[in-house]
Amino acid sequence: MSSRGQAQRIIPAGEFKNRCLALMDEVNETGTEIVITKHGRPVSRLVPITRSVPQMWGRYRDLVRVTGDIVSPAIPAEDWEVISSPNRILDPDPPL
Repeated sequence: MSSRGQAQRIIPAGEFKNRCLALMDEVNETGTEIVITKHGRPVSRLVPITRSVPQMWGRYRDLVRVTGDIVSPAIPAEDWEVISSPNRILDPDPPL
């Protein structure tokens, strides 16, 4: 076991050189750490990257505070011209 509590495998540098890509895939899939040795002494370690997936729900729990009604529209529907008179044509450039 490694200091991080993960499974660990030890291989010589020559074997690592011959099987590098396959060993990288293995570490990625299994999470097993590989220690690479030269003449029996450890020189490198191949470890999986730990990616933390951001949680969407509760992510801004301490940053955002909801006050009031967040479901109802901010402006009453009768205040909108389009809703109150749907047959009226709104012209963005009204005649002067």
